[in-house]
Amino acid sequence: MGVSGPIRVVVAKPGLDGHDRGAKVIARALRDAGMEVIYTGLHQTPEQIVDTAIQEDADAIGLSILSGAHMTLFAKVIELLRDREAEDIKVFGGGIIPEDDIAPLRELGVAAIFTPGTPTTDVITWVNDNIRHPAEA
Repeated sequence: MGVSGPIRVVVAKPGLDGHDRGAKVIARALRDAGMEVIYTGLHQTPEQIVDTAIQEDADAIGLSILSGAHMTLFAKVIELLRDREAEDIKVFGGGIIPEDDIAPLRELGVAAIFTPGTPTTDVITWVNDNIRHPAEA
């Protein structure tokens, strides 16, 4: 594979949650840091998100979940990536996620969770340090 160029991140709002300000802030911050960002908009299904990530040759998926359905939605996205043999696409996320749910999400395969108030610079640093094209790893 060995594709070079900017890191490609799909930023998505799964489910019925209609609040996308945080997702837009992250999308803009990643874009301003030199990454290619595909923002899918509101009310995406896990299937739509995974389809977009594969079609766009994304390196990562960033999910923003405020609705309380994070356990189900993260699990479904990771399951679909496995089913499509696209586990190389890392999943990270943020939103209103209780501290007690972070460890189980990590066990599911979520690479990182950012809670409200996390500086965008921390997210950018994490993506730069953890999401790499295979040729650069």
